[in-house]
Amino acid sequence: MYLLGVDGGGTGCRVRLAAADGTVLGEASGGPANIVSNPEQARANILAAADTLLAPVLGQSVMDAEAPLPVCAVLGVAGGGVPAAADALRERLPFTTVRVVNDGIAAIRGALRGGDGILAAIGTGSIFAVQRQGVVRQVGGWGFYVMGDEGGGSWLGRHAVLRALKAIDGFYLITPFLRDILEHGGGAQAIVRNAPSTRPDEFAALVPLILTAARAGDPAAEAVLAAGVAEVRAAIALLQQGGEVPVVFLGGLGPTYSTALAGEWPQAEPLGSALDGAMWMASEDLAAHG
Repeated sequence: MYLLGVDGGGTGCRVRLAAADGTVLGEASGGPANIVSNPEQARANILAAADTLLAPVLGQSVMDAEAPLPVCAVLGVAGGGVPAAADALRERLPFTTVRVVNDGIAAIRGALRGGDGILAAIGTGSIFAVQRQGVVRQVGGWGFYVMGDEGGGSWLGRHAVLRALKAIDGFYLITPFLRDILEHGGGAQAIVRNAPSTRPDEFAALVPLILTAARAGDPAAEAVLAAGVAEVRAAIALLQQGGEVPVVFLGGLGPTYSTALAGEWPQAEPLGSALDGAMWMASEDLAAHG
């Protein structure tokens, strides 16, 4: 039996394969893996990355499997907290055992193992969780940037675009940053026309523009980033109720928020990654199934 862990988000996924004793056999990466916003794409990307690792050791492609493969898999993916989406993915994976969880669950297991603390995992999306005496409480991470992902890259990008459009209406002053946002989108009409089909990762692609402009002192970019900081602060403050515990920041935007919120709560380094968390859960599942 092999262990397979997956850490998947709106920008990409990472996959690790290990032997039953935990010896790592390889890692691979793939495209976006949000199982709510684009379930077919997510499944294809996860399987393609897994296939590069499994095909050499199994002697067959994952894509050609007609019977369950000897693999104990745990997938921590964006949207994994939505039961219908998780069930749909689980049923279409050719592995002996499959557990699908929200990427935040895998992240908090990796970051804290069994210890107390708060996880703020902020990349394309965002998720926040607290673990106290082994009990996890999660907020956010609803799996789709339209209804959540506060402070995440997709949220910041969408708010930057909205601010640019509202500046055209006269609610805000046009700044060089907002002109760049409009130019990046091909102009206001193109932005509005393409909005219904714009993916979370496409909004998140605006983050470098936001951070660069904010560092340069552009007031519009500073306002967008400040709004993200306020959302992250509110989520952590909510989870701090019940006793102060250290905060671990993860994800591409983790360092940005860690710096912005330095001194407000104690911070700690993660013990491991979301991928580590997925692998630890896969080991548990293997033990449980004998």
